[in-house]
Amino acid sequence: MTTTPAEMAEHWSGRHDGDGPEHARWHQLVQVMGLHGHDEADEPAAEPHVALLGFRSEEGVRRNQGRVGAAEGPVALRRALAPLALHGPLARGEVGLHDLGDAVTLGEELEAGQAAAAELTARALDRPGSRLTVVLGGGHETAWSSYLGLVGSRKGPGAGTGTGTGAGTGAGTGTDTRAGTGTGPGTGAAAGAADPGTTSAERRWGVLNLDAHFDLRDEPQPTSGTPFAQMAEAEEAAERTLHYAVLGIAEPSNTGALFATARRLGVQWWTDEQCLAAGADGIRDFVAQFAADLDILYLTIDLDVLPAAVAPGVSAPAAYGVPLPLIAAAVQAAASSGKLALLDVVELNPALDIEGRTARAAARLIDDAVRTVVGGSA
Repeated sequence: MTTTPAEMAEHWSGRHDGDGPEHARWHQLVQVMGLHGHDEADEPAAEPHVALLGFRSEEGVRRNQGRVGAAEGPVALRRALAPLALHGPLARGEVGLHDLGDAVTLGEELEAGQAAAAELTARALDRPGSRLTVVLGGGHETAWSSYLGLVGSRKGPGAGTGTGTGAGTGAGTGTDTRAGTGTGPGTGAAAGAADPGTTSAERRWGVLNLDAHFDLRDEPQPTSGTPFAQMAEAEEAAERTLHYAVLGIAEPSNTGALFATARRLGVQWWTDEQCLAAGADGIRDFVAQFAADLDILYLTIDLDVLPAAVAPGVSAPAAYGVPLPLIAAAVQAAASSGKLALLDVVELNPALDIEGRTARAAARLIDDAVRTVVGGSA
């Protein structure tokens, strides 16, 4: 199920200082597809744009024994983005902002909701002229639908070869036994640029997760805590290796079993303490090294990576967390890599937010990513 254009349009409103690029804000230039003639069928071919869509889902959080409310995240994120000022090609309308609407999980039908979100994500990635696709979550079950959308799109690792995964919903952890991790400052990820002659069948993709949790749980059904275990299993089935890195892991919030799974899968990670010790420059280096050997980068931001004072509106607020400027450094490094195709922002629970702090922090990170990708700075 998806929401209607009229429902989307009502969330894009805010202060109006005047017309023209010097006064531009998100709410003035976002085009809701299907509303007032802004129909995908009528768009100019290959018009440069950033595609936005939402996934209104919290069933994965409920299954993971968390505090529900994340289904309202996409609405709150749009409202937080709406008043932000635009600059450069975004303000001039040279790069559009296109809202494709929301996929919705109805009741406990998570798998059906994820399938709808995956279809919408793949469509966004495949639209001519797409510079970046931004998914507004939703619980972190959003990551599984983002993955399905990516591998089912023409940007996916098996595009045009029949090797994409596309449909599995299992929550197992897989059996990939890569050795080694990148767990301490200075270790980073494998370096080396991708071969410019790489074919679609060889295309390497990776996922960078900004999160206090590995989300590698082995459960009998998918939850917000299983998406990367599901990805590992799906990639193994497709005879590929999951390239997965995490910044912000909270040791007290991840059991020994989860660390063992991460090691077995060759996950690269830094803890929240290691991020603080490394600082912004160290984080930028970590991201740059991880992205260097990839053709496509998928970035997922779980807002519970931020300190509770900055992000109270999540199911599991962080007692320690990684400060916003360091998370912003990771986002900007990913966006400046030239590899970022897909971004999702998850776990915002507006009912738990205080003064909109979490939504505003999330909006700033989304804006940072979009501006960096399209060159939209003042």
